Amino acid sequence: MIFQEYCESLGDEQIVTAEKSLILTYTNSKNEAFTISPESIRLFLKFFVSNYESIYEKWARTPTKKNKIYQYEEKSYREIYKAADTEELRIISSAGKSQTKAITKLIAKIIAFLTAQTYTSPEQNTFFVPNKINSALENWDDVDGANLTSILSGQTTSNIESEFRKWMLKNGLSERTAKSYSVSAIKFCDKFSEQIGNKKFTLYNLSSVEVISALAMLREIPDWEEADSSGNSMYSAACKKLAKFLSEREEGSGQLGCHISKAFILLAGISGTGKTRFIRKQTEAYSNLKETYCLTSVRPDWHEPSDLLGYTSRLNGDAEYITTDVLQFIAKAWRAISTSDLVFSEDNVPGQGYRLAVSGKRDSLKKVLPYWLCLDEMNLAPVEQYFADYLSVLETREWLWNEDNFQYLSDPLLKAATIEQVKDKTALRKVLGFEDVQYDELWKHFCKYGIGIPFNLIVAGTVNMDETTHGFSRKVIDRALSFDFGAFFPNDFDQFFAPKTVNKILSYPVLSHASYSCLAGTEDSDGSKSIAFLKAVNEILDNTPFKLAYRALNELLLAVASHNPQDPRTLKAVWDDFLMCKVLPRIEGDTDKLRSEPSVLEQLTSLLETQFSEFWDKQDGDSDARPDLFREALENEDSVVRVACRSKAKLEWMQSRLEKSSFTSFWP
Repeated sequence: MIFQEYCESLGDEQIVTAEKSLILTYTNSKNEAFTISPESIRLFLKFFVSNYESIYEKWARTPTKKNKIYQYEEKSYREIYKAADTEELRIISSAGKSQTKAITKLIAKIIAFLTAQTYTSPEQNTFFVPNKINSALENWDDVDGANLTSILSGQTTSNIESEFRKWMLKNGLSERTAKSYSVSAIKFCDKFSEQIGNKKFTLYNLSSVEVISALAMLREIPDWEEADSSGNSMYSAACKKLAKFLSEREEGSGQLGCHISKAFILLAGISGTGKTRFIRKQTEAYSNLKETYCLTSVRPDWHEPSDLLGYTSRLNGDAEYITTDVLQFIAKAWRAISTSDLVFSEDNVPGQGYRLAVSGKRDSLKKVLPYWLCLDEMNLAPVEQYFADYLSVLETREWLWNEDNFQYLSDPLLKAATIEQVKDKTALRKVLGFEDVQYDELWKHFCKYGIGIPFNLIVAGTVNMDETTHGFSRKVIDRALSFDFGAFFPNDFDQFFAPKTVNKILSYPVLSHASYSCLAGTEDSDGSKSIAFLKAVNEILDNTPFKLAYRALNELLLAVASHNPQDPRTLKAVWDDFLMCKVLPRIEGDTDKLRSEPSVLEQLTSLLETQFSEFWDKQDGDSDARPDLFREALENEDSVVRVACRSKAKLEWMQSRLEKSSFTSFWP
């Protein structure tokens, strides 16, 4: 959402227009229009923070005032603008003295927009306090004192710069070159913005075509041309790379990453391998951490769902709901869905409308970013206890597709009956972030159907297996994608300074039930190959606690649909990873439990040696090894990372552990 759209969504009488020339137009109560540059506002905010004590004194000396400085009152705020009496602040000081409320509303909206705060009215909160303004200035991203992209488009240049650098690394440039191009070279070119008529101040604000045009004009400037020639064409090369990057970005705008088959993943491995960092990097690929990432540290004393999702309290007589960071983050993910082109309604099953439904077209999903909830050290407490409600509701999620139209449904985590018990629903609505008018309809639906799991939420738990943690039941394993982190995302010390691979960007699933339509176009278009494979595996697991059921088959077919294999080797790579994520984590026990001759592990090894014969004995990097479905090469965007069979290595490890210790399990 750009700033102008944000202002329109607030629904007040003020009209705000964000011009392409970086001029903001705003109206007062008489509908008279005024203009000001965002740069003037930015300078004023910097002035406010630097001179807060003297400004506060002027505000406090005004006889008529509110109780707090962030509560608007005309006379006291006029004194604030009078304090900005420097030459560079002359324009905004004048506006603040003549159109005090109008300019204050505009600035308050800008601060709220940049800091993801809820704007209601200046009388309630202008956000004119140092910590809010500092946060806004940090998100404003000051490049050479003039980069204002975040105000107009919600996309900060620092994000574009970071994306550009990652793109160059992915396309084979060294870390040193990528940094020089994305920082030094572009910043040098930006110094000539005025001479080439670039009113957007930086090349990062331009389109790919505009960058090529700017490069042609830069070459007409002697100083720039001389620097480029003496610098081995560094600046022109950076411009060309930027244009190519922007071109690809424009063609693929709004595209999300690879859709995983489950919205709940477990990352298991020894401490320090980068599990939490992996989740953070996934978030950073889409947006800033502040917006779409939540880190919650699991406590050893968590033993019931209220520790995670909150509870109803009657300590003060009337029922009130005590929320948690997790529930507030879930609400935040729902707010992101509500600002897209999607429609909220009820379950459209005739006579059974009892759940909140989200409907829309496939293209609308491109606008809804993944929200990552990281449960750090997830098994410090018994997962089956504190996560029980979430696990149950997770399996009620449904995606119903009709060509390019979909409907998403989920049972509630916070039931409508629980919301109904709350005496002060306005307070609950506010703490969950739905107090704005734009969320009126959504809140009505929540009060009627409860608050379910938003489809854009991915829960990722980091797991260490040692004497201080708890194991996982098959109930948890069946509902998750379990990654042996070291097997899927290995720590290669030799690549510490110069990595050769990068992890693929993941996104939330958009399927819940496998069908012929979702398999069409894959190597297994009718699912028969995958069904035959799983039947063979299940014959070995028959008469054991590890036997698979329909849920496992559905998960395998969804994995095929998600990875879209186009050849037999890639299809079998999907099977290999499915074994690692869904089957082998179920197998654990001592020699008595696994005493069949040959053992379950040995039988699986024999079966897979036949099924995966084309890559069973291949090593990492071999040209005919299986493809890695979760990483890609940095050296060449068309090259595929080749890895050894993962299930073979894990089965050998589990069998060896059983022989040595008379007990084995999947977990490291």
